[in-house]
Amino acid sequence: MTATPTSPAVELDEAYRHTTFDALVPKDLLADEVAQRRESGYDVDDVVRAANATDPEDRAAVLALVDGMAGGTRAPGWAYEEPESLDDIRAAAAPAQGQVTDPESYADRVHAAWLGRIAGCNLGKPVESGDHWTVARIKDYLVLADAYPLTDYFPVLDPMPEGFEFRENWPETTRGRVNGSARDDDIDYAILALHLLETHGRALRPQDVGSAWTSLFPVEQVYTAERAAYVNLVNGVRVPETARFRNPYREWIGAQIRGDVFGYVNPGDPWAAAALAYQDAALSHTGNGVYGELWAAALVAGAFTAADAAEAIDTSLTVVPKGSRLHEAITHVQQLRTDGLSWEAAVAEIHSAYGHYAWIHTVNNAAAVTAALLWSDGDYSNAVGKVVMSGWDTDSNGATVGSVAGILTGTAGLPAHLIDPLHDRTRSALFGFDNSVISDLAARTVRFPRSR
Repeated sequence: MTATPTSPAVELDEAYRHTTFDALVPKDLLADEVAQRRESGYDVDDVVRAANATDPEDRAAVLALVDGMAGGTRAPGWAYEEPESLDDIRAAAAPAQGQVTDPESYADRVHAAWLGRIAGCNLGKPVESGDHWTVARIKDYLVLADAYPLTDYFPVLDPMPEGFEFRENWPETTRGRVNGSARDDDIDYAILALHLLETHGRALRPQDVGSAWTSLFPVEQVYTAERAAYVNLVNGVRVPETARFRNPYREWIGAQIRGDVFGYVNPGDPWAAAALAYQDAALSHTGNGVYGELWAAALVAGAFTAADAAEAIDTSLTVVPKGSRLHEAITHVQQLRTDGLSWEAAVAEIHSAYGHYAWIHTVNNAAAVTAALLWSDGDYSNAVGKVVMSGWDTDSNGATVGSVAGILTGTAGLPAHLIDPLHDRTRSALFGFDNSVISDLAARTVRFPRSR
């Protein structure tokens, strides 16, 4: 079975159209909750009709419609089984025994993971706008710049051709301009995860994560599901309702980008990594949003003992419920590889099958990550270049692929043209963590106890 969007009988009026995905804006919440409900098999046509008869600027009325969707029931024919609790997820997945990683290479691989994650993130930052920077637009720009396929930071054409507008971070993230890592939430959350583990160890709980967010993060430096959960925390909403109340982004990629460090400290043990990742994800996500973080943590953990990316992906699936949309998407990509498709053809198929999701959803981006790793031929630059050229959430996917590819290759396999400009430091929006030293982050990770 392949996930397809529900064909709605009723569409929201143009007044609800937006691109901000902002949990602080009621009409964004309504439009995005309608999309989330339809993707999850619910009929919300009556809500859409009521919304179209409501002033989108009437905050109380719009929020009442958002809240009213919480009590819906699924339409007949829903084909997926997507449990919520960790025990139920474990029962619906395929738990695997952990493997012992090579202690001699562990420190080097952790260092490579941090460097690879941060470089991959920066590589994708100039084009992180999936509705604008499509696969075709990215390729067209790279061809114009004589830089296709992408294996280095984006070059800047002067003047920039009309229709090719980089994100505002481009002076820090394009070729010849990288001077230390730019700030990014994909990096912030990795630094925060390490801090959380150092503070709480393996007793980490969602409440600890929430307390760290409100203490260390400015609210406008967290986005989508994280911003919704943050607002809920401030308003006294308790876990797990922080992930559900007025949070239409609960199956988006925000949790998936937070999982890598839990894999770093559990090399070869995907379920130990996933169990820690669950404590982080449950604060802000549900369903496939949670599975995304478990999957990313397991993918990273599995990379320490895998012979190649394909084996790491096999391992990662042992923590994902077999009846879920995420499991379906990843196994679909694996089959495309088995069938002998080119990477270009596989990306086209992935966009056809999962392009109905928002460009920062978990399912479609995980599929793009899987494809880039499977078609990378064990080369770091090839892997991160391919995933950025796949579009959607380019910096988040560049970070995840960079992390895994770094572990698989070690520091010796990381290209100097992507790593050296980082100068071993990264900016961060976390209070007290700006200008972190990357090698220090790696050393602290290695010191974290690996005992179960």
